Amino acid sequence: MSSHRRRVKHFDRKSGPRKALLRGLVTSLIEHGRITTTVDRAKEVRRHVEKAITLGKKGDLSTTRLLLSRFPNKEAVATIMKDLSPRFKTRPGGYTRIIKIGRRPGDTAEMAFLEFVDYDFEAKTADTAEKSEKSAKTAKAAKAPAKKATAKKASTKAVAAKKKAVKKAQKKDRAASAARA
Repeated sequence: MSSHRRRVKHFDRKSGPRKALLRGLVTSLIEHGRITTTVDRAKEVRRHVEKAITLGKKGDLSTTRLLLSRFPNKEAVATIMKDLSPRFKTRPGGYTRIIKIGRRPGDTAEMAFLEFVDYDFEAKTADTAEKSEKSAKTAKAAKAPAKKATAKKASTKAVAAKKKAVKKAQKKDRAASAARA
Protein backbone atom coordinates (compact mmCIF):
# COMPACT_ATOMS: atom_id res chain seq x y z
CA MET A 1 0.00 0.00 0.00
CA SER A 2 1.49 3.31 -1.00
CA SER A 3 1.85 6.20 1.40
CA HIS A 4 0.25 8.85 -0.80
CA ARG A 5 -1.73 11.49 1.08
CA ARG A 6 -0.72 10.11 4.44
CA ARG A 7 0.03 13.02 6.71
CA VAL A 8 1.11 11.20 9.87
CA LYS A 9 3.87 8.69 10.46
CA HIS A 10 2.35 5.82 12.40
CA PHE A 11 5.57 4.33 13.83
CA ASP A 12 3.84 0.93 13.93
CA ARG A 13 1.80 2.02 16.95
CA LYS A 14 -1.83 2.64 17.69
CA SER A 15 -2.88 6.24 18.24
CA GLY A 16 -2.56 6.30 22.05
CA PRO A 17 1.01 5.01 22.29
CA ARG A 18 1.98 7.12 19.27
CA LYS A 19 0.66 10.29 20.91
CA ALA A 20 2.45 9.40 24.14
CA LEU A 21 5.71 8.88 22.24
CA LEU A 22 5.41 12.22 20.47
CA ARG A 23 4.43 14.06 23.67
CA GLY A 24 7.44 12.63 25.44
CA LEU A 25 9.81 13.58 22.65
CA VAL A 26 8.35 17.09 22.40
CA THR A 27 8.63 17.56 26.16
CA SER A 28 12.23 16.33 26.15
CA LEU A 29 13.16 18.68 23.33
CA ILE A 30 11.58 21.64 25.08
CA GLU A 31 13.25 20.74 28.37
CA HIS A 32 16.76 19.98 27.07
CA GLY A 33 16.98 21.94 23.82
CA ARG A 34 18.42 18.95 21.97
CA ILE A 35 17.48 15.29 21.71
CA THR A 36 18.87 12.27 19.91
CA THR A 37 16.30 10.18 18.07
CA THR A 38 15.65 8.53 14.73
CA VAL A 39 15.31 10.73 11.67
CA ASP A 40 11.65 9.82 11.10
CA ARG A 41 10.74 10.59 14.69
CA ALA A 42 12.68 13.85 14.53
CA LYS A 43 10.77 14.92 11.43
CA GLU A 44 7.45 14.19 13.08
CA VAL A 45 8.38 15.86 16.38
CA ARG A 46 9.60 18.92 14.49
CA ARG A 47 6.10 19.43 13.07
CA HIS A 48 4.55 19.44 16.53
CA VAL A 49 7.17 21.64 18.18
CA GLU A 50 7.12 24.27 15.47
CA LYS A 51 3.33 24.47 15.53
CA ALA A 52 3.42 24.80 19.32
CA ILE A 53 5.95 27.63 19.24
CA THR A 54 4.00 29.44 16.53
CA LEU A 55 0.86 29.10 18.63
CA GLY A 56 2.75 30.32 21.69
CA LYS A 57 3.59 33.56 19.90
CA LYS A 58 -0.02 34.68 20.43
CA GLY A 59 0.55 34.55 24.17
CA ASP A 60 -3.09 34.55 25.30
CA LEU A 61 -4.99 32.30 27.69
CA SER A 62 -6.75 30.30 25.01
CA THR A 63 -3.41 29.43 23.43
CA THR A 64 -2.08 28.27 26.78
CA ARG A 65 -5.12 26.05 27.27
CA LEU A 66 -4.81 24.66 23.76
CA LEU A 67 -1.14 23.81 24.35
CA LEU A 68 -2.01 22.20 27.69
CA SER A 69 -4.56 20.01 25.93
CA ARG A 70 -1.89 18.89 23.47
CA PHE A 71 1.01 18.62 25.92
CA PRO A 72 -0.20 18.01 29.49
CA ASN A 73 3.21 18.87 30.97
CA LYS A 74 2.70 22.30 32.56
CA GLU A 75 6.42 23.08 32.73
CA ALA A 76 6.83 22.42 29.02
CA VAL A 77 3.90 24.67 28.14
CA ALA A 78 5.24 27.39 30.44
CA THR A 79 8.62 27.11 28.72
CA ILE A 80 6.98 27.46 25.33
CA MET A 81 4.99 30.51 26.41
CA LYS A 82 7.65 32.32 28.46
CA ASP A 83 10.94 31.31 26.87
CA LEU A 84 10.70 29.83 23.38
CA SER A 85 8.00 32.01 21.84
CA PRO A 86 9.66 35.32 22.82
CA ARG A 87 13.04 33.94 21.74
CA PHE A 88 11.74 33.20 18.24
CA LYS A 89 9.36 36.19 18.02
CA THR A 90 10.98 37.64 14.89
CA ARG A 91 11.64 34.30 13.21
CA PRO A 92 8.89 33.21 10.79
CA GLY A 93 9.20 29.47 11.36
CA GLY A 94 12.05 27.01 11.12
CA TYR A 95 12.80 26.94 14.84
CA THR A 96 14.47 23.52 14.82
CA ARG A 97 17.13 21.72 12.82
CA ILE A 98 17.82 18.05 12.22
CA ILE A 99 21.46 16.96 12.13
CA LYS A 100 22.01 13.41 10.92
CA ILE A 101 24.60 11.56 12.99
CA GLY A 102 24.81 8.15 11.38
CA ARG A 103 23.24 4.81 12.06
CA ARG A 104 22.44 3.12 15.35
CA PRO A 105 24.57 -0.01 15.84
CA GLY A 106 21.80 -2.32 17.04
CA ASP A 107 19.30 -2.01 14.21
CA THR A 108 21.03 0.40 11.80
CA ALA A 109 18.26 2.97 12.19
CA GLU A 110 19.29 6.37 10.92
CA MET A 111 19.83 8.64 13.94
CA ALA A 112 19.76 12.42 14.23
CA PHE A 113 19.98 15.31 16.66
CA LEU A 114 16.87 17.45 16.81
CA GLU A 115 17.71 20.83 18.29
CA PHE A 116 16.59 24.43 18.31
CA VAL A 117 18.44 26.59 15.80
CA ASP A 118 19.91 28.80 18.53
CA TYR A 119 21.07 25.83 20.62
CA ASP A 120 24.53 26.51 22.06
CA PHE A 121 26.32 23.20 22.55
CA GLU A 122 29.41 24.68 24.26
CA ALA A 123 27.30 26.53 26.82
CA LYS A 124 25.32 23.39 27.57
CA THR A 125 28.46 21.30 28.06
CA ALA A 126 29.89 23.97 30.37
CA ASP A 127 26.64 24.02 32.36
CA THR A 128 26.69 20.23 32.53
CA ALA A 129 30.29 20.25 33.77
CA GLU A 130 29.42 22.78 36.48
CA LYS A 131 26.39 20.75 37.53
CA SER A 132 28.44 17.56 37.72
CA GLU A 133 31.07 19.31 39.87
CA LYS A 134 28.37 20.63 42.19
CA SER A 135 26.72 17.23 42.41
CA ALA A 136 30.08 15.61 43.21
CA LYS A 137 30.65 18.12 46.03
CA THR A 138 27.12 17.56 47.29
CA ALA A 139 27.61 13.81 47.18
CA LYS A 140 30.83 14.10 49.21
CA ALA A 141 29.10 16.32 51.74
CA ALA A 142 26.21 13.87 51.96
CA LYS A 143 28.55 10.90 52.45
CA ALA A 144 30.33 12.44 55.46
CA PRO A 145 27.17 12.72 57.62
CA ALA A 146 26.07 9.35 56.31
CA LYS A 147 29.29 7.79 57.61
CA LYS A 148 28.72 9.42 61.00
CA ALA A 149 25.15 8.19 61.05
CA THR A 150 26.29 4.70 60.08
CA ALA A 151 28.86 4.69 62.87
CA LYS A 152 26.22 5.88 65.32
CA LYS A 153 23.83 3.13 64.18
CA ALA A 154 26.58 0.54 64.54
CA SER A 155 27.39 1.67 68.08
CA THR A 156 23.69 1.64 68.97
CA LYS A 157 23.40 -1.91 67.62
CA ALA A 158 26.45 -2.98 69.63
CA VAL A 159 24.95 -1.57 72.83
CA ALA A 160 21.66 -3.34 72.13
CA ALA A 161 23.49 -6.63 71.53
CA LYS A 162 25.36 -6.27 74.84
CA LYS A 163 22.10 -5.62 76.69
CA LYS A 164 20.58 -8.76 75.17
CA ALA A 165 23.62 -10.81 76.17
CA VAL A 166 23.42 -9.48 79.75
CA LYS A 167 19.69 -10.31 79.97
CA LYS A 168 20.32 -13.85 78.70
CA ALA A 169 23.07 -14.33 81.27
CA GLN A 170 20.77 -13.06 84.04
CA LYS A 171 18.02 -15.46 82.96
CA LYS A 172 20.47 -18.37 83.02
CA ASP A 173 21.65 -17.38 86.51
CA ARG A 174 18.04 -17.18 87.75
CA ALA A 175 17.21 -20.54 86.21
CA ALA A 176 20.30 -22.10 87.76
CA SER A 177 19.56 -20.64 91.20
CA ALA A 178 15.93 -21.78 90.96
CA ALA A 179 17.09 -25.31 90.08
CA ARG A 180 19.37 -25.40 93.15
CA ALA A 181 16.63 -24.30 95.48
